[in-house]
Formats: sequence, structure tokens, C-alpha cells
Amino acid sequence: MDATGKGKRGRKAGENAAPASVQVLDRSLTLFSLVADRDGSTLTDLADQTGLAPSTIHRLLTSLASHGMVAHDPDTGEWTIGVRAFEIGNAFLRFRKLGTISRPFLKRLMDESGETANIGIEDEGDVVFISQIESHAPMRAFFRPGRRGPIHASGIGKAILSTWSDTEVARSLSGRTLTRFTHRTLDTLPALIRNVQEIRHRGWSVDDEEHTLGMRCIAAPLFNEYGEAIGGISISGPTVRIDDEKLAILGPVVRRSADELTRAIGGHRPGEG
Repeated sequence: MDATGKGKRGRKAGENAAPASVQVLDRSLTLFSLVADRDGSTLTDLADQTGLAPSTIHRLLTSLASHGMVAHDPDTGEWTIGVRAFEIGNAFLRFRKLGTISRPFLKRLMDESGETANIGIEDEGDVVFISQIESHAPMRAFFRPGRRGPIHASGIGKAILSTWSDTEVARSLSGRTLTRFTHRTLDTLPALIRNVQEIRHRGWSVDDEEHTLGMRCIAAPLFNEYGEAIGGISISGPTVRIDDEKLAILGPVVRRSADELTRAIGGHRPGEG
């Protein structure tokens, strides 16, 4: 703090900013919930229910509308739930469904391979693990549900990338640092795309000690009802057990499991609708 006390005033301003933003968020979520509970709400309705000024409500709803969370009908003056809110809710149901339906498939895959079986989804350029059946072996892989992993250094991540065109892969990862985790990490776009092309032809991917030395992962993509990749299924284990011979045997097993789980959730590979 200097002699004028400006430093102290600056800290107070920063401290006050957070509660104000939290209040805006809290009010916005309250309004969103009220709109979602009814077929249509006017500013007067929402003002009566919340005690907020109509001008405040209009400002908050306009912000929500810019994100597609609510929509306004200028003819009736009513606010309704937006398309983006539906998409988000549908995504929750889809992945909740995926996590539940996948359990017997993961269990069977773990039994067949002797290795830990995983389900992961793509989210904003990362892989998020949502379910796992651990191997009974003393040395095994473990991914806590909710853990995020890099798409370029993950078996599931590269399986998902293989369903995109080379142009889409380049556009998505352009300007993004491909972190080098080990000397085997594919940390340049040309190297990654060459590997993705091989995966696309083969139908399953390998994380060959690219994220963690001594560990290998084999994965294949999962598809929704539109033939779009929504995630992947994989097995992970130490290289001493998943050697090259085992790799060639387990790759098709993982792909078959992915195809069966895809059908179980009502999906299909592109072109197989």
C-alpha cells in the first residue's frame, strides 16, 4: 500500500467484485429455474415471484438468451426455455445413460483382457473419464471418474480424433500446445495426424507410453444415433503385460466392445445407419 492508501482501496474493489458476480449468477439461475418450470413467463410473473425489478429481470434474461438458455416471444411477451438448455439437459441424460449401460460391457472387457477398462468422453479438447472397472492385477491403471486427460496423449482421445477428418483435427488443435509428457508423446501436429490416419484405418488406437512411461492403453470410439463420436472405451495396463503380441490380440477385442456398446446406446458407426 502506498502513502495515499490507493493500494488498500484497490484490494477492496477486487474483494467486492466477486460477491456481486455471484449475486448476478444466483439471480440468473433462479430466473432460469422459474422459466423452466412453466410453459411461458412474463416479466410481471417473474417480478412477482422473485421481488426483483422488471428492468433487472429483463437484463438477466437477455444475457441468458444470448447463450440460448432462454427464448423470448415478442408477440406474447413470454420467456421460455431455450434450445441450448435442451441440448445441455439432453447431454446429461445421454452420458448418464452411457455410464449406466456401459458397466456390464466394461466388466466383460476387463474379464477378457485382464486389464482396467474405462469409458471417457470428449469435452472442449480434453478427455473426461466417466466410468471404470479396475483390473484385479496388483499393478494396474486407475483413472478417477471426472479426471481430465489430454486428447493428443490418450487412447480414447486419439480414437475420437480418428473419427474427425485431418482438416478438423488440424483446425481443432491448431494453436494449442501439445504437451510433451514422455519422449514418446506425439507433440507435433504432423506426427499426431499420421498416427490418427493409422488409427482410422485400423479401427482402434494405442497410447504407447505417450502419457505415462510403462503404461499402454488401447481404445476405440463410441458413436451416437447420428454416427458422431461421443466418447471411447479402452483398456489400460503396464507394457510388461500389454506387449506387442497382446496388443494385436486385444485391439480387435476393444473395437468389438465399442461397437457392441454403441449399438446398446442406440448408436451406429458413420455410414451404418
